[in-house]
Amino acid sequence: MKVYIETPRLLLRSWKETDLPIFIAMNQDERVMEFFMTRRTPENTTGFYQEICEELEKYNFGLFAVERKEEGDFIGFIGLHHLTYEVDFGPGVEIGWRLIAEVWGQGYATEGAKACLDYANEQMHLKEIFSFTTLANIRSENIMKKIGMERVKEFGHPLVPVDHPLYPHVLYRISFR
Repeated sequence: MKVYIETPRLLLRSWKETDLPIFIAMNQDERVMEFFMTRRTPENTTGFYQEICEELEKYNFGLFAVERKEEGDFIGFIGLHHLTYEVDFGPGVEIGWRLIAEVWGQGYATEGAKACLDYANEQMHLKEIFSFTTLANIRSENIMKKIGMERVKEFGHPLVPVDHPLYPHVLYRISFR
């Protein structure tokens, strides 16, 4: 296991196979997946897990597994991810987070995301990072504000049908240079 980033309460690290059952459960939790088109199946989550591990290996950054230091438990992911579909602000790297609902409201996403932005700037020398969510996801948008990102615009997500309630998204960005 490799620790990429350490914060006062968290380890952002490589993934372990023992994370997978919790990751599967998290991706099937309707609270966690409220602002996604569908919940992920166990097979889909396993494939996503493999993609995450490959991205970490290839780029030395990705969607890091998050472990609480004191408890030693896996609680989700926070990290950086290459955009894999066409958008007018791409190509680029986004920052994102997904944590188990039981730890929401404790500042973990903000703490980990701030540390990821520092890592992106200081270790990876990236020039800018994007983040986006559906307009209805106020919790995630608040985290974007707290970590110093600025609102750029609203846009229609290209992977969501135009007539779907999750189609309208908000885009945030932070530039380092």
